[in-house]
Amino acid sequence: MDFDLENPLTNFDDRFPDKTFLFLVESDHMPSEKYLAGLRSVGCSDDLSVRRDIVSLISQLCCNLDPTQSYLAINYVDRFLSSHKLQRPKPWVLRLLAVSCVALAAKMLKTEISLADVQSDGGGFIFDAHSIQRMELLVLGALQWRMRSITPFCFISFFVSLLKLRDPPLRQAIRARASEIILKAQNDIKLLEFKPSITAASALLRASQELCPLQFATFKSDISSCSFVNKDILLHCYNEMQDAATEGFESALDVHSSSDTPINVLDHHFSCSDSEMTNVAASTVRSQRSLKRRKTQ
Repeated sequence: MDFDLENPLTNFDDRFPDKTFLFLVESDHMPSEKYLAGLRSVGCSDDLSVRRDIVSLISQLCCNLDPTQSYLAINYVDRFLSSHKLQRPKPWVLRLLAVSCVALAAKMLKTEISLADVQSDGGGFIFDAHSIQRMELLVLGALQWRMRSITPFCFISFFVSLLKLRDPPLRQAIRARASEIILKAQNDIKLLEFKPSITAASALLRASQELCPLQFATFKSDISSCSFVNKDILLHCYNEMQDAATEGFESALDVHSSSDTPINVLDHHFSCSDSEMTNVAASTVRSQRSLKRRKTQ
């Protein structure tokens, strides 16, 4: 069964032809509240720095790929970091995580990429297939193997149908602009707390305000009347989205090596057989056990 960002769970179509079931399970595909609180906290700047660095790395690795692949990879990163806190990680750990999430996203989207080509950007490290595979397994374990992510893109068609647009070109233009806004919004930590459906609805409202302002009030009323949408949260998300819709993402990470030749990780004893990689795995297990204990309490 093929995967695409708008229809991740197509096997449920017969039971839920209007895809409203996605609203019931979307929270399972979001970062944890504890992780989001850490990103927002002034005293947890390390968490924010780690995320910014990895997002920057993924953006560079995917610069010549479909932007949806970068989006899915960052989704995996956020959900991975929700259950696994990286304590002062070394640059090679961040890069290995970024490369592995890009590789997993490519597999889900059935995109043929050469990991050697993706890594040949002078970023400082090149990982062998075994190292990437081991990190992929760590990520999969943290995500509980939920790779068919429910993202804001899943809800675009649903909300567009509520707008009752009669002009196909305008409908397509609003969809395209909303998708662009969603891609930008992922970089803004203030927007990570909102459910994918709310993010999609807010992006469509923002797009409609730009492209057909005279109909904006009607569109806002149509979307707000949906039983799955909390009006207050929708307004909050819409307001927070204003900057994300117009501003780009600036990276705080300088990933260029002082050497012009990428370093082979295995040559410098940074392969997954290294004790540091073992510590990464052990820390993941401890984080997952801690999370399970909290859930059972």
